[in-house]
Amino acid sequence: MITLLRRALAVCALGTALAACGIAPPPQAATPPVPAPPPRPPTLAPGPAGLTPVFEHGPRTRGRTVALTFDADMTAGQGARAAAGERFDHPRLISTLRALKVPATVFMTGRWAEEYPDQARSIGRDPLFEVANHSYSHYAYTRDCHGLPTVPEEGKRSDVERAYAAFRKAGVRDPMPYFRFPGGCYDRRALKALAPAGVTAVQWDVVGGDAFETDPDVIVRQVLDGVRPGSVVVLHCTRSAAPATERAVRTIVPELRRRGFGFVKVSELIGAVGERR
Repeated sequence: MITLLRRALAVCALGTALAACGIAPPPQAATPPVPAPPPRPPTLAPGPAGLTPVFEHGPRTRGRTVALTFDADMTAGQGARAAAGERFDHPRLISTLRALKVPATVFMTGRWAEEYPDQARSIGRDPLFEVANHSYSHYAYTRDCHGLPTVPEEGKRSDVERAYAAFRKAGVRDPMPYFRFPGGCYDRRALKALAPAGVTAVQWDVVGGDAFETDPDVIVRQVLDGVRPGSVVVLHCTRSAAPATERAVRTIVPELRRRGFGFVKVSELIGAVGERR
């Protein structure tokens, strides 16, 4: 203890002496700046009575932009089918989007992220894409929704939160605060149940029609006929349920570019809505 005290006094005396001679003491190591947190993704303000806001398309007069979105569907009850060899992923589609340099928003179910964690992480860490929430189970939030099982009323918010937990476990960085209802089905009760989650519900204004379609030309025509400035196109990212989507995308993308459209993520369209207000 006495030795340490003597060393401290010696250091202080040296600093005093240097200052008296007009010599500055050795500079202290600079404290590295604390990095600023990333900006929060744009969302819409809550709807009437605080309900979850619903977004369908971007501004029609802010340039010729379109958002391609892909639903990575897998229900909580399809594990046995995946184990038997059915493929609910579509790595070739993702590779094509990368090769074409097309930004896109992937609405992923938590169960899909659990089944394909490496792919979920790769998509989630690629700046070309953004990952959004498509529920954990892909069960419907209303009754009579395309034959899907139904999430209990008290389980809707936890289903969303469980999906985000699955994304984090898979290594997805910064999933977006956007939610797409399974089957696109929602009502006032569903919007009220999800309000505490702070998400923006994202629908679409162009149906790609790729679910179980085997002819890519059918998908191409439907997309090209429906796209307008600010459109959100819904397609799928599952080999078994959307076998022709990748081939359709290889035609859709260059044709829309030829028509003067640029591709953006959903977050950019939502941000443009906020700027307009």
